[in-house]
Amino acid sequence: MSTREVQESPLYQGEDESITYDLTTSPWGSSPVGIVVKVYDITDGSETDVTSTIIPDGEASAVGDVITLPPLTAMTPGKKYRLDVKFTAGGNTLEAYCIIEAEA
Repeated sequence: MSTREVQESPLYQGEDESITYDLTTSPWGSSPVGIVVKVYDITDGSETDVTSTIIPDGEASAVGDVITLPPLTAMTPGKKYRLDVKFTAGGNTLEAYCIIEAEA
């Protein structure tokens, strides 16, 4: 596992669920700003940007070292997704990711 991959990866999410995930940035840096969240369908080995479908509303926010993501929803069972969270901390631009497997 890469040090950029979150420890809990992979996560599992049902097709009818809407889940708000938190990311603690302490392993990478403190007081994150400039947060950008992207979701890619990686089922077939390529990366297809599906952010607007999976995260239709909201933006990420941060308090201290915790980034709260907008709710992830509308996942298709059998698909595999990569959730990327890019942020700036301590003058460095960093990116953590997590694999999410969608279930019925």
